[in-house]
Parts: sequence; C-alpha cells; structure tokens
Amino acid sequence: METTQQKLPHVVFETSLGMGHLLAVVELAKRLVHHQGFLVTFIIITTDGSSIKPQKAVLEALPSSISSIFLPPCHGFHCELPGDVRMTQIALTVLAETTRLVALVVDLFGIDAFDVAKEFGVLSFFCFPTTAMVLPLTFDLRKLDEKFSCEYRDLLEPVKLPGCVSIHGSDFPDHFQDRRNEAYKSFVFSSKRLHVADGIKVDSFMDLEPSAFEDLKKGGKGKPPVYFVGLLIRSVSDGGVDESECLRWLDKQPNGLVLYVSFGSGGTLSNQQLNELALGLEMSRQRFLWVVQSPHETAANASYFSKTKEVGLVVPSWAPQIQVLMSHGSTGGFLTHCGLNSILESIMHGVPMIAWPLFVEQRVNSKKIKELKHAAEKALSKEGSSTKSLADVAQLWKSQK
Repeated sequence: METTQQKLPHVVFETSLGMGHLLAVVELAKRLVHHQGFLVTFIIITTDGSSIKPQKAVLEALPSSISSIFLPPCHGFHCELPGDVRMTQIALTVLAETTRLVALVVDLFGIDAFDVAKEFGVLSFFCFPTTAMVLPLTFDLRKLDEKFSCEYRDLLEPVKLPGCVSIHGSDFPDHFQDRRNEAYKSFVFSSKRLHVADGIKVDSFMDLEPSAFEDLKKGGKGKPPVYFVGLLIRSVSDGGVDESECLRWLDKQPNGLVLYVSFGSGGTLSNQQLNELALGLEMSRQRFLWVVQSPHETAANASYFSKTKEVGLVVPSWAPQIQVLMSHGSTGGFLTHCGLNSILESIMHGVPMIAWPLFVEQRVNSKKIKELKHAAEKALSKEGSSTKSLADVAQLWKSQK
C-alpha cells in the first residue's frame, strides 16, 4: 500500500547558491506545499570553497514537506556526464525510489539537467528569476550572437526584442559584455537549450508586463509555455544570517532617519563607485545601514568608515531585508538597485526609494515604481493572475502519472 508521501506529487528544484535567488524559489516552494499539496526537495550543488552556512540555515527552518540535499562538487574525470548533471541523476534516482516525482525545476545554471528529467519521465521546467521583459533577450541571445560580431556595448542602435522595450547593448548584463568569456558562451548554450523545457516559470505578473505577457503567450517555435507566478516576495525574514547586530543597531536609531543601502545579492559596485558612495555618505552625515557585497566585504573595516562609526553600520554580504524594511520605524529610505523584489518589498512596506539601477530591467523598473503596488496586490490575491497561473502549473504537474 502506498504511503501518503508516495502519493503526493514531488517537485525537485535544482538551484544555485545565490541567496537572493534561493529565497525566491523557497517562497515558491512554500506556496506549492501550503496551497497545492506538494512535496519539494532542493538539490544544491556546492562549489569548492563556497560557504553554505547561510543557505543551510534558511533551508533547515522550512516545513518538513520541504527537504534539501547539498551535493559536493563532482570532479569530472570519473563522471560520464558533466559533474553537476551526474550528481542530479544520482539524487533523482534515490528520490524516485520512495516518492512520486513529477517535475524537475532548474535555474540558468542547471539546463543540462533537462536530459535527466526526460530520462526519469518527469516534466522539466526552467525557473526564470527576473522580469518577463528579459526573457526575450534570453530566447534571442543565440540569434544576436550570430547576427553581431562586435561587443554589444559597441552597437550604435538599441536592440529591439519582441514584447519588450528596446535595450541598448551597454545595458546588457555584465556577463554578456565579453563575448570571449566562458560565462557568456554558457549563456548562449543555455539560450539554445530553452526549447527543450516543458515550461518556464517567471517571477513576474501579467498586470505588470502586459506587452511581454501577450507576446510570450503566443509561444511559437522554440518557445515553451510561460507561466507568470510572481511576485515571489517574502512576508517575513527567512533567517539564514546573524541578524542580531544590524537589528540591534537599528533599535538604537531615531525614527525614520536611517538610509538602508543594498544592491541585491549580485549587485557589486566597482571600487570607484564604492569609494564615491562611501565618501558621499560620510559627507552627508546621514545615518545609514549598508550591505556590502563580494569582493568588497572587507569594506566593513575600511579606514574611510572611521568617521562614520557613530552614524553608520556596514554589514558584509547580507542583511534581513524584510525586517529592515518592515519592522523598523528607524528605516526612512532605501537606496536600491531596483531589482523587482526589492522594489515590491519597499513599496508594500511604505519605504521611500532612491533608485540606482545597475543593468537591464532595473533601469526600466526604476521608471515603473509608482505603478507596481496596486498591480502586485491584485496579482497575488486569491483570484489574481499569478495565483491562477501557479494553480495551472500545479495541475499540470499533478496530472503526471
């Protein structure tokens, strides 16, 4: 007789170690468990020398219906398949023996695992971590690579993408700016593989990006169905870091006078930008809480902060953003890179923003801030477009035998 665990549909997420992306897919997993009756497992393949303590803390705090597997790096010469794919294959073999696997969901770094999903007879989905506006760029990257021989930043005219605003080549992501780089070649390869997916989940919603939604809904050759399931923002902090220092510091600050400075988990400033921002904060005498990303974590002890110790706190790598924005009256403003989740979190908790977009959709997001709050609340409501779209995906997965 089948146990309850063997009957429940089971979805596996293979995801990278980036904390920002992990928290978004964790939110998606919680919705699948609480609202759709799924089991979820995260497969996280570590890299040599990477710290996984914050990620483990987040995942260990989740309900028992959400489990996680941290796999070691596979050092290739013993593997018939690329290392990460081989490790995914082993993990799925173990899970398939005791549970009803229905889908494998991967991010941009796990597209090779689509073949493994087919091998196990489960659906393969691609989890796109940002707005739908950028998805046409991902679809068309292989065509752009064939069409242009120069670097994209040297293009004289902006690139027009279906269902999307025109984008100047200089605004393409940093990893697209050196076409000889292995990271860029990896993205071109991924662009060629997207058509293999059974579906794509986008962290956005219909009312926010109607033109992109209409274009992607048309589908077409090489374009799997797209499901708008966002926004995947948190209502409470998920932990995973030592939150006490910055929250205790905020407790001691005057009401509404602290500027929160954060550019997301992937928003690294150049040395020149870092120095200019530090000098500006020092000269302003403004109270601030600044999250500084790799490779600049040592800025927390930099000499130019010696004059601001009484009014500012620098935190390396990560801070509990939800609690900073939501729970502290001392936070009076947010200097942000305009990542969509940061914008929505700030809007929904009533914190004014200063926009410092770094690339691609962030520049467009910065111009749409005023439109977002009402549209997001509508999409995430019980009868909203994102709620219905996630239900459609869940029904598709549940129908897998």
